[in-house]
Amino acid sequence: MESWKKAKYHEGTNKNYSISKTLRKKKNITDEFEAMFNSLSLEEVIGLKLELAAKASNGKMYGIPIWKYLELIIKDAVIKYALSACHSKIEAQNFLGLKSREWMETLKAFNPDPYFRDE
Repeated sequence: MESWKKAKYHEGTNKNYSISKTLRKKKNITDEFEAMFNSLSLEEVIGLKLELAAKASNGKMYGIPIWKYLELIIKDAVIKYALSACHSKIEAQNFLGLKSREWMETLKAFNPDPYFRDE
């Protein structure tokens, strides 16, 4: 008998968490869109999203002061990314550099799980 065994790949609790898969299921994006989107910088993506939102709402920008809520918007996006990129919530917590208590408060405040659930 061999003294080593091949490590079994552990999928983790976040195995179904993927922003792109979620958006594809909702039919919000396609492969072609992803390819074009990938060529844009993060600054261009944010700027374009704000410009399109302003056009759609006649300059009202969702009726909220963007600058005031910018930190929350970014945190929400980064939390969703961390959950989709990591195998588990603990791994996502470590990726973000949060202590256990901070992570639990963050999950409670942002409640990202429903975003990834199938409807």
